Amino acid sequence: MNPSSPLILGLMSGTSLDGLDLALCSFIETDGQWQHTIHIAETYPYHSIWLSRLKSAASEDGEGLALLHAEYGQYLGQQSNHFLKKHKQKADYISSHGHTVFHRPDLGLTLQIGSGAAISGSTGIPVICDFRTQDVAMGGQGAPLVPIGDELLFRAYDYCLNLGGFSNISYHQAGKRLAFDIGPCNLVFNALASRLDCDYDEGGKIAATGTLNEELLHRLDALAHYEKTGPKSLGREWVETEIMPMLDDFSLPVPDLMRTLVEHVSSKIAEATAIIGNGKVLVTGGGARNTFLLERIRTKTTSQLIIPGDLTLDFKEALIFAFLGLLRVQERNNILSSVTGSSSDHCGGCLYLP
Repeated sequence: MNPSSPLILGLMSGTSLDGLDLALCSFIETDGQWQHTIHIAETYPYHSIWLSRLKSAASEDGEGLALLHAEYGQYLGQQSNHFLKKHKQKADYISSHGHTVFHRPDLGLTLQIGSGAAISGSTGIPVICDFRTQDVAMGGQGAPLVPIGDELLFRAYDYCLNLGGFSNISYHQAGKRLAFDIGPCNLVFNALASRLDCDYDEGGKIAATGTLNEELLHRLDALAHYEKTGPKSLGREWVETEIMPMLDDFSLPVPDLMRTLVEHVSSKIAEATAIIGNGKVLVTGGGARNTFLLERIRTKTTSQLIIPGDLTLDFKEALIFAFLGLLRVQERNNILSSVTGSSSDHCGGCLYLP
């Protein structure tokens, strides 16, 4: 293997708890231009026990959360071992996002569990993790972190739009990469779908049968988050305190709530894709499979929404966290102050050696 292009296994677990994404990747830089390859990738759905533990993580006491941090790290290591053995591959590094339990940068707090020491100990592979805490300590939002990958790996697009637990966007303007969390997405859609005993709203079919509620739409559009400018990020806490209580206030059928939320989400995304004018928008994340949501976005923008192949569509975040890990190992900046609002660009992440 070319020593200049190590194999890195990227691990990603999003706030919507769709599962653990694993992507074995390599990167080559030539004259300042990066090329990437996703060699193999899979999503491992969470067993009901792990799903329950991760959903309730924020309510654990100190000892319980510390134990969960260690045991989830062991789980990530076990899944990494299984993945590599199944595909008869080896990895030079594992780069793990972890699972976000708390994200309150306004309080100087962000926490992603999944002990890097436990991952390294159970795999015998060097591990890079904990990418957000240094940025928050430097006055940043600790998110989004993916835009460095958008800047260096996907510059052919005017915008990179991710439809995950939240929707977020990044773009290049005035010589620098800018990005922010737009608003709610799958985290809320999936929570509403669960009320109908569904894991998610496949293709947006449930939302498409609902009736738009103008009063609820007006209240969603008036949320204070949309008044903010500059770097801004969202966490589970915002959904629990701002979105879900508002939805519950209206006592509407689930399809009507979903239909109204689709209208809200699509409008805010369309506004975001007009910041530097219309252009090519790379759309990734689970929400890119919500055809009804995409239809509504397309009615509100003349930008070209581009849905990539399955590997990029489903594993772009795991790919970019592998890339963040590579930059960390190379001791190069992997977090942009123009995106997070921290005091300077910097090299984030902790490295655990077996």
